[in-house]
Amino acid sequence: MNYLDPEIQDRIIQMAWEDRTPFEAIEEQFGLKEKDVIAFMRTHMKRKSFEMWRKRMKGRTTKHLKLRETETTRFKCTLQRSITHNKISKR
Repeated sequence: MNYLDPEIQDRIIQMAWEDRTPFEAIEEQFGLKEKDVIAFMRTHMKRKSFEMWRKRMKGRTTKHLKLRETETTRFKCTLQRSITHNKISKR
């Protein structure tokens, strides 16, 4: 898995850390099954970071589509709705 572009590697790590991104989405996008994602994370992270990630992911129902509650769909931040234009002043 070291043959992947660094940007793709970063995206896989980011998706794996996200609570609401299921392993099935990673598999669909990158072809990595859950066991492959675990192996990928093990080789691309420091030992302590990997252990912290595994502890966090273990038993998390949002990481598996079959275990999710039916009302859990896509995550959308509540602030996302209220932002309609760029509020940064231009000087």
